[in-house]
Amino acid sequence: MSLERILGLFLRYTYVYRRSWIRVLEFVFWPVMDLLVWGYLTLFLSNAEKSFSSPFQFLIGAMILWDVLYRTQLGITVSFLEDVWSKNLINLLVTPITIQEFFIAIFLVGIFKSLLILGLLGCLAALFYHFHLTQIGFYLLPLIGNLFLMGSACGVLTIALLLRWGQAAESLAWAIPILFQPFAAVFYPLYVLPKWIQPLSFLVPATHVFEGLRGGLQGTYSYSHLFWATFLNCCYLCFSFFLFKRFFLSAREKGLLVKIGTQ
Repeated sequence: MSLERILGLFLRYTYVYRRSWIRVLEFVFWPVMDLLVWGYLTLFLSNAEKSFSSPFQFLIGAMILWDVLYRTQLGITVSFLEDVWSKNLINLLVTPITIQEFFIAIFLVGIFKSLLILGLLGCLAALFYHFHLTQIGFYLLPLIGNLFLMGSACGVLTIALLLRWGQAAESLAWAIPILFQPFAAVFYPLYVLPKWIQPLSFLVPATHVFEGLRGGLQGTYSYSHLFWATFLNCCYLCFSFFLFKRFFLSAREKGLLVKIGTQ
């Protein structure tokens, strides 16, 4: 056993962090997000019985709907990454398939996957926990629709960033939705967050969806939350497509598409 060889391997695996800020960010990202989410959830549960008759039904409903957003985004992004991993991106780009057709197809993939998970989790929640998400009626449909929109916007944004930074940024496929989670009031009401964060959380469409979910489970339906969620989603979807177009044209002009698709 050679201490020198062990040290050499140690340096080899740690020096990669010096060349990639994304790896450094990923190293601290997940623990910080976990701390924020579970910390605020603990604050909520410690006082929940004073404000809510059954806080745990909110947690089950929030977990199910969060997966709608997450699976939509992941389905869209991984569909793009499948072509990158299989070195098929260039072949795809030289076909008559348009960018619009490509996005419609991967949007359908993301929505299809999230609907399957929604149905599965909904059935399991009803079977094991006697929780029925459909108890809030048709109000559920626009909530789910807005999660589809936000998941799609996050998916387009992730693809745009992958075009900008290449496969080194592929961890963003899993990280971007989690970045919003602590500030989207998924598992706890908005008031649990510090007051200086609440205006920022208001700008996250998912915040309005989950605030609407908690209201719906209590029998109150806030259509202002639906309006803001839809409005913000439309703005972010347009912005994501703008970034994609800009980074796509830049990558094509610099010949980076070949590198992304064949590395």
